[in-house]
Amino acid sequence: MILKQYYLGCLAHASYLLGDEASATAIIVDPQRDIQKYLDDAESFGLQIRHVFLSHFHADFLAGHLELRDQCGAIIHLGARGQAEYAFTPMKDGDTLDFPGLRLQVLETPGHTIESISILVFDLDKDAAQPHAVLTGDTLFIGDVGRPDLRASLGWTANDLGAHLYDSLHGKLLMLPDETLVYPAHGAGSLCGKSLSSDTVSSLGTQRRMNYALQPMSREEFIRLVTADQPDAPPYFTYDAILNTREHATLDRNLEQVLHPIDLDEVLSMGDAGAQILDVRDPAEYAKGHLAGSINIGLGGQYATWAGTVLDRTKPIVIISEPGREQEAALRLGRIGFDHVKGYLEGGMSALADRSDLVWPTERVSAPIVAEELAGNNPPLLLDVRNPREWAAKHIDGSLNVPLNHLQERLAEIPRDRRIAVHCAGGYRSSIAASILHQNGITHLIEMAGGLAAWEAASLKLAPAAL
Repeated sequence: MILKQYYLGCLAHASYLLGDEASATAIIVDPQRDIQKYLDDAESFGLQIRHVFLSHFHADFLAGHLELRDQCGAIIHLGARGQAEYAFTPMKDGDTLDFPGLRLQVLETPGHTIESISILVFDLDKDAAQPHAVLTGDTLFIGDVGRPDLRASLGWTANDLGAHLYDSLHGKLLMLPDETLVYPAHGAGSLCGKSLSSDTVSSLGTQRRMNYALQPMSREEFIRLVTADQPDAPPYFTYDAILNTREHATLDRNLEQVLHPIDLDEVLSMGDAGAQILDVRDPAEYAKGHLAGSINIGLGGQYATWAGTVLDRTKPIVIISEPGREQEAALRLGRIGFDHVKGYLEGGMSALADRSDLVWPTERVSAPIVAEELAGNNPPLLLDVRNPREWAAKHIDGSLNVPLNHLQERLAEIPRDRRIAVHCAGGYRSSIAASILHQNGITHLIEMAGGLAAWEAASLKLAPAAL
């Protein structure tokens, strides 16, 4: 038996290849949309990819089940309560796939979504009676459990799904032996839970002891606990959850259509017509000079998540990147189903070498200089774009907290007759925020380089901690 985990850090997403060497069969679970690594590994193991499972209809990324179906002829398997446009094999509680050295057995574990399943993995050469591992999807994480509030727009209340989740955990997963290895679909950084560990595998016994949501409590207490203080879900989550149920163009076909160069004049015309000009360079490079009106979401951070949060999926996208990184930028947008990229600026910023009238800088200053300005006679408004939990934990006295994911809807709160100093934790989100403010005509601003980390490194004062 082969069990290999793939971890995609930018989306905090884990997928899996399960292999039975005796039958030369590979099964892929919760694949990302760019599938080449599964194809390469299956070939190196001497396996053919014959099956693909989705543990549920993922909201935070577009899965690669159609790509594997079209390229390998893989059979798609979903939970029995799933409904989709494409052909699939429904898997109900207790259903198995059996191979000479490997058996997969499905547990229906609704809660995060109604069609959620977990997959027991039996290594038949070692123990045919006890599972070696369980792939839990978004039902059980390391250190957390799946949030039950993401399907509100699709007709399910958080309380209803929370009750299902309690039953799935206590009636199914916690009945497994302590030695069973737990392999989830996400880790720390995912918005599919609130307290996910950076570990990507654990034992059920460890989770039974350490996971706050698995401690003894009533169903009502559990529902209150797991529905409280969940982070805001990006607007693309519902879009992706629905798209994962539908037939749609595969990633390769989409990239063939979108990866073509566009000259500067056409980019400007597209921008005037409403296209989104997405500059994916590092925030420091963006600050030195960028096309006026562009938005910065750097490839070096949680690029896809923030693109899905602040970009409009109904408007075309044109990419500005360092030459050679256009495909990466489009591919990572494709992972969340943002297939409306129309091309990229030919030559990148070099296309603007003779058009200084179109190039804007963002003034980035050090934390001590921001502190000096705040202590002056005409201080700027300090705009903190971190999330409310970060702000509550520590912040600079007098700062206004407008989380980045709510900045566009709260622009009216930002004064236009006062200098603005914007910051986040380390400088990534503040660059996105500065570009949004610039887009909306708020240009009298500075960005604090290095964010709150730089402020603390300079031993500057924070607001007194709340009691």
